[in-house]
Amino acid sequence: MKPVHDSTGDEHSPLRFTKRQGSGSLQTKDMATTIPPGTIVPEVLGNTNYENWSACIKNYLLAQDLWDIIETTTEPPKPEDDAVEFKAWRKRNAATLHAIQISCGMDILSKIKDISSARILWDTLAKMYEQPAEGIDPEVALINSSNTSDRKQNHEQPPNDANQDVGNPSSSPGSDGNQNNEFSGYAALLQAIQSGNWNATNDFLKLHPNAKTATIENISGQTPLHTAVAAEHEHIVEKLVEIMKEEDLAILDYGGNTALAYAAIKGNNRMVKCMVRKNKSLVSIGNNQQDIPVVIAFENGHKELARYLYFHTPLEELKPEKGHNGATLLNHTIYTGLFDIAVHLMEGWPRLAFAPDRDNFTPLYVLASMPHAFPGATRLVFWKKWIYSCIRIPRAHTTEEIRLNIQNNQEITIGSVRALLRQLVSSLLNLLGFKQLYEMKLVHVRSYELVSCMCKAVSTLDHQDMINGGVYSAIFRAMREGILEIVVGIVTANPKLLHIRDAENRGIVMLAALHRHADIFLATFRSRQASMWAANRDIFGNNVLHMVALLTEFTPLDHIPGAALQMQRELQWFKQVESLCNPMITNFKNADGLTPRQLFTKTHKELMKEGERWMKDTSTSCTVVGALIVTIMFAAAFTVPGGNNQETGLPIFLHNNMFKIFILSDSLSLFSSSASVLIFLGLLTSRYSEEDFLKSLPKRMITGLCTLFFSITTMMIAFSTALLIMLRGHSWTVNPVICLASIPVTLFVLMQFHLLVDMFAYTYRSSIFDKRVKPWFYFRSLYNILFR
Repeated sequence: MKPVHDSTGDEHSPLRFTKRQGSGSLQTKDMATTIPPGTIVPEVLGNTNYENWSACIKNYLLAQDLWDIIETTTEPPKPEDDAVEFKAWRKRNAATLHAIQISCGMDILSKIKDISSARILWDTLAKMYEQPAEGIDPEVALINSSNTSDRKQNHEQPPNDANQDVGNPSSSPGSDGNQNNEFSGYAALLQAIQSGNWNATNDFLKLHPNAKTATIENISGQTPLHTAVAAEHEHIVEKLVEIMKEEDLAILDYGGNTALAYAAIKGNNRMVKCMVRKNKSLVSIGNNQQDIPVVIAFENGHKELARYLYFHTPLEELKPEKGHNGATLLNHTIYTGLFDIAVHLMEGWPRLAFAPDRDNFTPLYVLASMPHAFPGATRLVFWKKWIYSCIRIPRAHTTEEIRLNIQNNQEITIGSVRALLRQLVSSLLNLLGFKQLYEMKLVHVRSYELVSCMCKAVSTLDHQDMINGGVYSAIFRAMREGILEIVVGIVTANPKLLHIRDAENRGIVMLAALHRHADIFLATFRSRQASMWAANRDIFGNNVLHMVALLTEFTPLDHIPGAALQMQRELQWFKQVESLCNPMITNFKNADGLTPRQLFTKTHKELMKEGERWMKDTSTSCTVVGALIVTIMFAAAFTVPGGNNQETGLPIFLHNNMFKIFILSDSLSLFSSSASVLIFLGLLTSRYSEEDFLKSLPKRMITGLCTLFFSITTMMIAFSTALLIMLRGHSWTVNPVICLASIPVTLFVLMQFHLLVDMFAYTYRSSIFDKRVKPWFYFRSLYNILFR
């Protein structure tokens, strides 16, 4: 077997090769060196002695207490954190490096001299000599392993090993073939990135420049940048972006995700801005599901990051023809209440309102499913209603203004006394609930603007487009939720839709009656077609009065306290609609042979039982309280404060004004509590028919609660005046006790007064159609259709 010379032609070259017979591979001879072995190892590192060499080095490092530099997985200390600790680590790391370097041959030393981390150097040598392919020089294997091909936007797999067969299943990532050796070569780099060690990462990348764009793990196909973003090491991400080419940032993992998509999932603004500044086209790259970064940010709940990405995303990427991203993004803005972005997006692409998102929901249908974005679902106390009505929200006149608001949506630094005072006032208003009211009205105004944008495009659609775009479904959903703005807006844009019917042949009037939406019912029923609509029937033979008689799971009764008041409300609805309809339809029977009244009795049987139970439970509790007050006040009338005169039998403080107040309040409390007990006893023995729930039972409950409240108040007055009479001149004792006497009255007000107010409102309101929460201008657009 003849020696084969190297490229220099020198027979005495340190590296010699021999040709093996019957094989096309090369086999290395022992490597000569000019460095004599030191005292650490008996022989410097060669091509065939790595196992013995590494054992000797390890024992030496253990003896010198340096092995933990190799074995540790923690990040090295930083000089800015602890200068003393960093100096000690640097000294021990240098000693370990020196021990390894002087134990290597010159040819190997020339390849590893730039590595400054002892742990990285040890791992690199281990990979160089870890079971190399037969006949292949370990140094050649190291060079081949570092030459990984760049994967750009196609899903290119890591390069095959030199001896792998093309098409072998074991060559795929994650298999047990030689491909695993390919990824194991990046184990040190992967560990350095995940631990946040930039120095070790940089050392590896200097030795393997192509590793910046290589796949370093075989599960999800991450590059170093993907791994750094996933670990949220911002400093490593910034360094990698700085040394990478612009097009390298667009490399995809196996799921089609760029590193920017990873950052959008994490919600890290700093990493996102770093990558977008380097490559602005990243915002347009979708993953395997075609989701672009702004959609990914919304799906993971990062609203402010989504604002930033939306500002940098070209509107062309969001048009309906480009896929589901535009509709999905619009739906997310509606869900999260970011209506400024939604309005801007709709003004750019109006037909997005009818484009399905990834889950096949159109934005118009999604908006029709959110009643809380509109004033109709808002119930405020009287003083909040007044404040709400005084708030003025300017309309967004141009898309540039909305775009500017998105761009400048950032915190304002307070740097002056005036700004500080403004912040204090803002905090006070927030504490009082004014900020919440402002934000609520802002959502209501912007949602109305969004509805206007969507409804403008309805007039351009034909019948099939309305079906595909979910317009009919949106109308029926808005009817169920009671969103008058959407119903009026769509019908105004296309008056023919006023006569649409659902699958059960129910029109807008019937659905408004079924779902108890007084404003929609009144706006559509009072027209010249009222008699025709009243006579219409669904597939079950029900007319509009049957709709009022039905009680379904969607009937909105949750906002009414108590089953008795709910039953009263249902009776009021039936009576009011019955008064508006032709008397003939009151006797019409449906397919089950039931008139509207019979159907009402059948469907409300359980509600009436619950109302009776609620009335009796409330009456029983109030009767007990009233009886206790009667007992106390009766006894107090004969045990007056100060006692009686033994000669005349009259009270000692008979001529005292405070005593007169005591006697009067005691008498009033006794009489009112007795009256309340009798009223509640009458409620307990009532027959509880349907008609009783309309007026009789609520009125008696109101009277009983009023007299009970009055008796509690006068009882506390009697108690306070008695203390003033007996402890006159000891105000330090009397005043706190009198203040405590107000606690029972306050508790009664907090627990029962709201019920009393609701009973007054529902019982003495002349008509359910008289008080509508919608402003009159919502009906202006429908007025010409219905009344002219």
